[in-house]
Amino acid sequence: MTTATENEQRVWTRKDLIGLEDLSRDELEMILDTAPQFLAVSQRESGIKKVPVLQGRLVVNWFYEPSTRTRTSFELAAKRLSADTLTMNADVSSSKKGETLHDTLYNIEAMHTDIVVIRHSAAGAPRILAERHSSHIINAGDGAHEHPTQGLLDAFTIRQHVRRTRDDPQAGLDGLRVAIIGDIAHSRVARSNVWGLTKLGASVVLCGPRTLLPGAFSKLGADVTSDLREAIEGADVIYLLRIQLERQGKCLFPSIREYIRLFRIDNESLKAAKKDVLIMHPGPINRDVELSTEVADGPRNVILEQVTNGVAVRMAVMHLLVNKPRVAV
Repeated sequence: MTTATENEQRVWTRKDLIGLEDLSRDELEMILDTAPQFLAVSQRESGIKKVPVLQGRLVVNWFYEPSTRTRTSFELAAKRLSADTLTMNADVSSSKKGETLHDTLYNIEAMHTDIVVIRHSAAGAPRILAERHSSHIINAGDGAHEHPTQGLLDAFTIRQHVRRTRDDPQAGLDGLRVAIIGDIAHSRVARSNVWGLTKLGASVVLCGPRTLLPGAFSKLGADVTSDLREAIEGADVIYLLRIQLERQGKCLFPSIREYIRLFRIDNESLKAAKKDVLIMHPGPINRDVELSTEVADGPRNVILEQVTNGVAVRMAVMHLLVNKPRVAV
């Protein structure tokens, strides 16, 4: 952990948030340390859930893929920072007429944008835009590459839980074991979590059917197994990923019934885990497929807390990118 003196000297310097692979532990902790003040804004008893941090700024949400949770969370985060917001969907943009991403963004920037939040099916699209444009670019998911703000809100949620249970406001993720279960191959969430959690001191084990579990993930610093019991035994956190049913025409595993038998987290499979294990899921849940209803609605899950924390973390990211403040102790 950093000392008070060291913490006072930390200043955010990056223009964009493209991925957690790029960030140092110190930068990750700067974001996590900034988020609590914005979580407090959302929980104000006065009911006034706004601060003027981005007053007069323009935040554009530009989504080339369907999204409910992420888009809504970014919109709400921007509004709570008092920013003006503009939402653009690909199906109504000029890209349908052949306009390039760069030309579209140049036209958007002619309206004097400050932050552009982009989700795109092509891995690397946010980085390409960030290299040529003056707006602060935030990656809201690029193909199967990264989803950095999801990884950040997950790390923040785990850290908040650890600090509560240990009654230690300085506790971190060092020494924690996190098991990520499901469709690893197609998951940008898994990649961001591996990079983020391991840099913060946790160990990560990835588990799923072999066809959904590329061996290359071991090069990212995670353990890899297709044995659910091995993955969750001793884990402090079990993180379930959505099985992407729309991809099952490719026969990536024999059947949903087979997946449920081998990989679903329910009360029976949880007998192999710690009694106080934390259950997480980025949503939306395929109930009774990757996660049983009794566990999804049970006392161990913090799925809705993840949603709440997502707004605060995204507020923190936008604040740091635009204002580049020193992080308070």
